[in-house]
Amino acid sequence: MGKVVCFLTALLVGSANLLAADGHSWYVAPAGDDTAAGDLEHPFASITRAQKSAAAGDTVYLRGGTYKPTDADVVQTRGIFAHLFVLDKSGERDKPITYSAYREERPVFDCSSVKPEGKRVSIFYVSGNWLRLIGIEITGAQVTIKTHTQSICIESQGNHNIFERLALHDGQAIGVYHVRGSDNLFLNCDAWNNRDYTSEDGKGGNVDGFGGHPSKGSTGNVFRGCRAWYNSDDGYDCINAHESVTFENCWAMGNGLSPMKESLADGNGFKAGGYGSTPAERVPNPLPRHVVRFCIAVGNKNSGFYANHHLGGCDWLNNSAFRNGANFNMLGRLADNRTDIDGVGHVLRNNLSYGGRRDLARMNAEKCTAENNSFTLETKLTDKNFLSLDTTELFQPRGKDGSLPDINCLRPAAKISFGALPAREK
Repeated sequence: MGKVVCFLTALLVGSANLLAADGHSWYVAPAGDDTAAGDLEHPFASITRAQKSAAAGDTVYLRGGTYKPTDADVVQTRGIFAHLFVLDKSGERDKPITYSAYREERPVFDCSSVKPEGKRVSIFYVSGNWLRLIGIEITGAQVTIKTHTQSICIESQGNHNIFERLALHDGQAIGVYHVRGSDNLFLNCDAWNNRDYTSEDGKGGNVDGFGGHPSKGSTGNVFRGCRAWYNSDDGYDCINAHESVTFENCWAMGNGLSPMKESLADGNGFKAGGYGSTPAERVPNPLPRHVVRFCIAVGNKNSGFYANHHLGGCDWLNNSAFRNGANFNMLGRLADNRTDIDGVGHVLRNNLSYGGRRDLARMNAEKCTAENNSFTLETKLTDKNFLSLDTTELFQPRGKDGSLPDINCLRPAAKISFGALPAREK
């Protein structure tokens, strides 16, 4: 699957202007008018209006500035959900519909005035196929319900979509919430400072940076090059997933804490698996096997890499964990989905652990494969083994192409064969 997604990404990658080379260009601007022509000089005011005109192969360019939607802009309500923007028109395999920031401009959707009473809010509800969202920023997402609830910045329910260089921050909502659809790629996105302080105890127990919870048959979903920090619950979470999810080259920092280090909700970097209190007969069979590789977890309140009572194993490959509660925690359950046990069936290879309260917790060593990890080799690491332990490097700006910053933090000073960052040639 990874090769298919990589090929699709390479096929679509290019400048914003190139994306529209074979299709029509439409434009949206904060001061636009939905009765206008939708061209560069006469832009629409809303994505909703642009979608009506867009066809397969077209690009909708979002001009920079701040968009301030209100309750009046909510496109649809379904039960307890209010969907602010609905992208339900599909592109085609070689002709995606693209919604992109225009050139170097930054379109910011300030959703602090979207407060439909008694509703869970999804800012972007994406159910179409062969779509691409690039360079969009969402802030200020709200929660209005006092009981158990959640709001969502990006709700993913389509197939073959790419979500790229999104910035999802300083709101009460989950950053990305994928629940249905296959072969979606979440690429070089950031989610930070998100906390629900309205519902339940105000600690934000449902607010993850990224959630991968695909339904049965929704295969091939990948989170790549993403960062999650200071989200009130977890950085990445795939509880109740019915299909495998891959997290690759992603970073998680300080989740479960506020920027002021206030203790909030769960606080795991990567929570891969588990089914909560689901009755055993409703647990998927076969169990999905999640993959977490070349990822970094630093300073998360609880575990850096966490199996979350998963009934089976996952693959943990070439990851680095630093100063988490437990750096690696493989806690599992029996088939009854009630009785906790030391995790079984996991594969841990080439992982680095340093500076946590525990390197490795709750793993049944006889029923897992653990090879060439700093903790299984009993390697005695010290600060001198690293070029840097300056964790502020993880928060540096991305490259212009959306790539993660080049860092020395947790990079080995000499060649070692484990961890997310290889030693540089001298």
